[in-house]
Amino acid sequence: MTISKELLEILACPKCKGEIILNEGQDGLICHPCKLLYEIREGIPIMLIDEAKPLA
Repeated sequence: MTISKELLEILACPKCKGEIILNEGQDGLICHPCKLLYEIREGIPIMLIDEAKPLA
């Protein structure tokens, strides 16, 4: 399951309120300024700061 373009356009990083982009595997959303990955589980983006994974 992928996220629609419309949803991706309105989502923002909950930490910095900046733009997020879909990662290459389309299983997560990346915020480059915060260096965080928000996972997408069963088609639902998990936009919780505590659940985000730091980028390597």
